Amino acid sequence: MMRPIAALAFAVVYLAFAAPASAVVERVVSPGGIEAWLIEDHSNPLISLAIGFHGGAALDPAGKEGLAYLASGLFDEGAGDLDSRAFQGELADLAIDFSFEADEDSFVGRMRTLSIHRDEAFRLLHLALSKPRIDAEPLSRVRNQVLSAIAAEASDPENAAGQAWFRMMLGGHPYGRPMKGDARSLSAITAKDLRQFAAHRFGRDQMRIAVVGDISAADLTTLLDRSLGDLPAKAAPLVVPEAPSPGAGGVAVIDHDLGQSVVLFGQAGIKRSDPDFYAAALIDDIMGGGNFASRLQRSLREKRGLVYSVDTDLIMFDHAALLSGSFGTKNASVGEAIALTRGEWQRMAEAGPSAAELADAKTHLIGEYALRFDSTRKAAEALLSIQLAGLSMDYLEKRAEYFDKVSLADARRVARRLYHAADLRFLVLGRPAGLVGDLTSPPID
Repeated sequence: MMRPIAALAFAVVYLAFAAPASAVVERVVSPGGIEAWLIEDHSNPLISLAIGFHGGAALDPAGKEGLAYLASGLFDEGAGDLDSRAFQGELADLAIDFSFEADEDSFVGRMRTLSIHRDEAFRLLHLALSKPRIDAEPLSRVRNQVLSAIAAEASDPENAAGQAWFRMMLGGHPYGRPMKGDARSLSAITAKDLRQFAAHRFGRDQMRIAVVGDISAADLTTLLDRSLGDLPAKAAPLVVPEAPSPGAGGVAVIDHDLGQSVVLFGQAGIKRSDPDFYAAALIDDIMGGGNFASRLQRSLREKRGLVYSVDTDLIMFDHAALLSGSFGTKNASVGEAIALTRGEWQRMAEAGPSAAELADAKTHLIGEYALRFDSTRKAAEALLSIQLAGLSMDYLEKRAEYFDKVSLADARRVARRLYHAADLRFLVLGRPAGLVGDLTSPPID
């Protein structure tokens, strides 16, 4: 029996932006104890759901790398009494968008449906998560698709360099493995492995849910219990070790016949849970994180024309954190570009950002966030990412404040703490003129 709406356990938070139209988040708890964050938006007859489980590709067993990624391509390929053709046929007939995706630390499902088909959509979600078939034909077909993608990526210099860079930075840690696996590991994965993946990973204790669109809290509670209530109460233990420090700085060169070299660089970083995260994110934006007025853009591109683009990023896994960056440049210019990057890193450590740079970064990072909520699908994904990061619901209300509170003194202190030019590790894929590596080059697939 549906619990009366007055008895629903929920909390309401008002968002700091106007989209979607009904920008109110409710914490909804079903009679069976399943929690979801909901934004009701009745302006369009659409419902978007994002569901995530802690535990991703880093948990793939040794020798079966690619398990989580392969699973993400198979859980909409037949479930319960519906084979692949029947399952996909229902999705097509009802115009239901349905997909899964794995990353290193989580496994995420996405669903979007017209509200008139919501019962059927939640029924298919239930089947996919609790009763995946993993029949021989779709398993063979999807495995071959992954193998084709791996082969295509191997011929892409940037992708090959990225795989090698993660191995160089993280060594033998699970984060350093290719998430898609390889031909040997994929061939070792069986249908039983994939069914066990669902049984072991889809525990309600590790489940987080976000729903946005044309549905009430009362109706959602019924659908949550109906579609997810029979999942296991607990997932298998999530056992991933902390990654080791990347080690001393230097340069590794992988000889490859390219017209220009691909260069990736980085050092130890900062976790999302660290109190200094907001200052670190602002500094990264100033250095090169998506801002075309960044220091590295000005130094390497605008002043000297060495690169077309250069970027930096904060890579934050559950058990590892890196400051990272990349650029491409002519083989003759690699040494100069590396020296300039080290110089900017050192300048940031010594003097930190200017007041104007910090103000511009705040405007950029605060302003761009609203774009993550300009559709029901994007809003559901953003709400889910907040939950998976372990943030509270008032993050939506307070995010701008968290960035605004970072003072110039805070930013300069965090720059001194994090930026160490001597620790930068560069990986160069190409034939850089006059540059000799002093780090052991990782293997390239």
